[in-house]
Amino acid sequence: MAVVVTEKAAAEIKRVITESSKPETTVLRVGVRAGGCSGFQYNLALDEKCDEAADELTEQHGIRVAIDKKSMLYLDGTTIDYFDGLERRGFSFDNPNVVKSCGCGSSFQA
Repeated sequence: MAVVVTEKAAAEIKRVITESSKPETTVLRVGVRAGGCSGFQYNLALDEKCDEAADELTEQHGIRVAIDKKSMLYLDGTTIDYFDGLERRGFSFDNPNVVKSCGCGSSFQA
């Protein structure tokens, strides 16, 4: 399995890359880091380089996605989507590895 980025999320990433005048080689870096009240937090960033030896690199809906191998242990099978509605706006993570998450939804345990 891998991390899946929906078409809607990819379209938003493309928009951000274009509006910030990033080079075509820019990748969406997805990862986890220690933090939050449950142990781990998701991390999304635009990166102009990736290390093909240290990162898992895929192309989805016209964007390149890089995930470091340590983060992949916690993210395998995750779907990243984008919501733009009246009640909320932003990226969401549907992660089958989550055992417990905090009340605000910004951190998790795996």
